[in-house]
Amino acid sequence: MPRGYAGKILDVDLTEGRIREVKLPWKTLEDFFGGRGLAAKILWDRLGDHWSEVDPLGPENLLIALTGPLTAFYPGSRVCVSGKSPLSNGVVGSTTSTEFAMELKAAGYDGVIVSGRAEKPVYLLITDEGCDIRDAGHLWGKTGEETIRLLNREVREELQRSRRGPQREPGILYIGPAGENRVRNAAVMTKLFHAAGYGGYGAVMGSKNLKAIAAKGFSPLPEVAAPETVKILWREVHRELIKRDRMRRWGTGYGGYYVAADTSSEPVRNWQEEWHDERRFGGPNFQFRFWVKPYHADFNCTTSCMKISCIKTGRWKGDITDMPDYELEAYLGPNLGIFNPEDVVHLSAVIDNLGHSGINIGNTMAFAAELYQRGILTEEDLGFKLEWGDVEAFDRLAHMIARREGIGDILAEGTYRAALKISEMKGVDVLRYAVHVKGIEVGAHGIRSGRDYPTPIGYAASPQGGDHTSTTRDAYEDMAWSVFGDSAVVCSFCYHDPLIWEFARAVTGWDISKHRWCTEHGRRIMTLQQAFILLGGPDVYWDPDRDFDNPPRFYEPLPSGPYKGMKADRETVERMKREYFKAMGWDERGIPTRETLQRLGLSYLDPYLQDMRR
Repeated sequence: MPRGYAGKILDVDLTEGRIREVKLPWKTLEDFFGGRGLAAKILWDRLGDHWSEVDPLGPENLLIALTGPLTAFYPGSRVCVSGKSPLSNGVVGSTTSTEFAMELKAAGYDGVIVSGRAEKPVYLLITDEGCDIRDAGHLWGKTGEETIRLLNREVREELQRSRRGPQREPGILYIGPAGENRVRNAAVMTKLFHAAGYGGYGAVMGSKNLKAIAAKGFSPLPEVAAPETVKILWREVHRELIKRDRMRRWGTGYGGYYVAADTSSEPVRNWQEEWHDERRFGGPNFQFRFWVKPYHADFNCTTSCMKISCIKTGRWKGDITDMPDYELEAYLGPNLGIFNPEDVVHLSAVIDNLGHSGINIGNTMAFAAELYQRGILTEEDLGFKLEWGDVEAFDRLAHMIARREGIGDILAEGTYRAALKISEMKGVDVLRYAVHVKGIEVGAHGIRSGRDYPTPIGYAASPQGGDHTSTTRDAYEDMAWSVFGDSAVVCSFCYHDPLIWEFARAVTGWDISKHRWCTEHGRRIMTLQQAFILLGGPDVYWDPDRDFDNPPRFYEPLPSGPYKGMKADRETVERMKREYFKAMGWDERGIPTRETLQRLGLSYLDPYLQDMRR
């Protein structure tokens, strides 16, 4: 057995109520590693021959939660959630920091694959004695806080009886009301405010009547190839990470002001602008008013970038959330015309409790607000006024979307599909206001100023679309900074190059290097993901000549700020895409070539892609 792996994956069929353990071939583990890469391979092996026919919200789709060989060893442990995305009809490797990953591995499993649909709400309980399917009727409809409280108490009491002593809480993945009601961009939640947000896998869990997966392990972690070397590297990585003082002290939540004021790349009123100079939105106004736990770390993490905020007085007294981090700060703040930190903390707590993805639902709500601004959606359509900066109105809209009430039923389809439906309903093309790439709402980092990290093709060329954690820098670095971390599975804020590659070799015993990963393993995974997005279906197919592009808004000049007038240039985008696709071994439209498939051991994809080539 390769080192770093528990060696087993749970395979759960909820329709049949069947649970079994599966082992994957060593070569599959080496070629696809774990997390994002391994999930894509499992999906192809089980669903690839009829991918275009698979309904992401049907029982045949898989909900996959996987660790990787470095999970729980390297600092910054995460879990990767995947499946056929209800938003893109492709595959997204959506990761989140959580003790669930360590508990699952300590229980003796590298992951869990869930298919089918239970007749009534259920949850899974995984320990080193196996997996049980439990009734979750008492959890269905509960918010995030309620779910965690009830499930923690239930599992801890059971383990205390069986293990004869006090027990710590389990690691839990769960969904809120948004996931239960199949809101297409709903998140898979963990802890109180961590989320695997991209991909819409909360909706996949909801479609399976799966409220939660709880794991509690009591066994040692798997063996590693070079134990003494891992100990030395573990200490060295922690010494390096603790030097990252800015991230450790303030996390990403200090970006709410400077990403707008300095780089002009923050969404403001549905990306109509990307600049503001609202100093009240600066980090200190969050830190000194709301932070109650300034150093909040997940298992084995030195970076400790997460902070906990609590509203202590007033109408929203008791609301608890993270900082919020930059993405939620931006998308639930300036993106909605809100610049009051207290309002953003409140909305963030609402979004977390409902099980929405803060990025994605913030994008969708701002899209609706711009349509209201332009008179396309009316007070009659919404049932109330939806004006920029009105926190009560956006609070109400978030609940309507989670419950699929009124206009919320349309917006629950995600920004792209909602745009199609509203265009048909109103007789006006509103796609120009929908800021997405391949159905995935774009992260809170614009490209028009050229001062933030996504390149002009960062989103357009990525098979994960608008996912800001997987933007394409170039055909080399992209492999190192996104695919590896999502497959390893560890946090990008804990990367240390070159120590992470030495760590990977010491854990697995394989000859892993940055160069080999970027030219072989990473390209294999990205190419497989590209095949999925090209095949698409059943309700949406992406045309590489039209849809492998930026949102229309990014071609509009910035209307304000120091970079006023700047925008993405279409000729530059097309040239850079062609160069990137060529470097990846794809044709100029992004279709992997036969030679590339053969070199990467993916020749089985060729029959499905050959008719797409010109």
